[in-house]
Amino acid sequence: MNLRSVDLNLLVVLDALLEERHVTRAGKRLGLSQPAASNALERLRAMFGDPLLERTRDGLRPTPRAESLRPALRDALESTARLVARARPDLSTIVQTVRWSVVDYGLPLFVPPLLASLAEHAPGIDLVVSPWSGAEDALAAVSDGALDLAVSVHAPGASELRWQRLFEERYVVAMRADHPARRRFTLERWLALPHVVVSGRGQASGALDAALAARGLSRRVGLVVPSFLAVPAIVAGSDLVALVPERVLRAVVCPGIVAREPPLAVSGFEVGLGWHPRRDGDLATMRVAQEIVRIARAEIRAPGRRPRA
Repeated sequence: MNLRSVDLNLLVVLDALLEERHVTRAGKRLGLSQPAASNALERLRAMFGDPLLERTRDGLRPTPRAESLRPALRDALESTARLVARARPDLSTIVQTVRWSVVDYGLPLFVPPLLASLAEHAPGIDLVVSPWSGAEDALAAVSDGALDLAVSVHAPGASELRWQRLFEERYVVAMRADHPARRRFTLERWLALPHVVVSGRGQASGALDAALAARGLSRRVGLVVPSFLAVPAIVAGSDLVALVPERVLRAVVCPGIVAREPPLAVSGFEVGLGWHPRRDGDLATMRVAQEIVRIARAEIRAPGRRPRA
């Protein structure tokens, strides 16, 4: 077989598929969408002339041919990893700037431990965090090469990017602990209160307002600000309330703030890390990405949430 006609990335996909025995999980592990992982499996089947994974009552099971490939596959991947490791420069000697974007309340979570790790293992890597103007803009900048990485929700049009899930985010209502509405916190009273809305573009409405409008409801927007980090101090000193991601209240230490469950069901969202495949071989960018994933996983395991009223 002519190796020039073989996509060696498929071997990495095969390894993940045989380990996970699940197309979607293997795709997530590699930052691939489910359709992309399914397409890779079809190409692997054509390459080896074998189904490789067969569906059973208990899920997918490797075929005998796939099981026979495992030792050689593992040896090939480990040999390739050793070869690439010799070819790459030492991480401690790299001098490079990595540009990335994250919503402002993610800065206290990610930046301090990221800087500490880089100072120890890669002191020549510097960081530039670009201003946040929304997920679509951030991921478009990653696609265009203006940014190396983006911590974001997934956005339409970002299918070409690698994607690593970081954590699930949920919404809470932030209000001062002695707020007059704290005791009788009904939907009607919540909507009548002045709300703080966070928008980098100065927009006074968002997804919540669209959901309310579908029910024939609306809320009063008393203030629009460009920063989540400003919200705790604002609600602590006023009668305004704010529907915010829960981690906003972990990012800012502000006494006298409580978190309430919204009186209306509000869907949360997944936060992930996106990068373009062209950065796969960029040691500095991939090191920063690896650290961001590590920090996110540590944060998930960390105990403690904001007080609830």
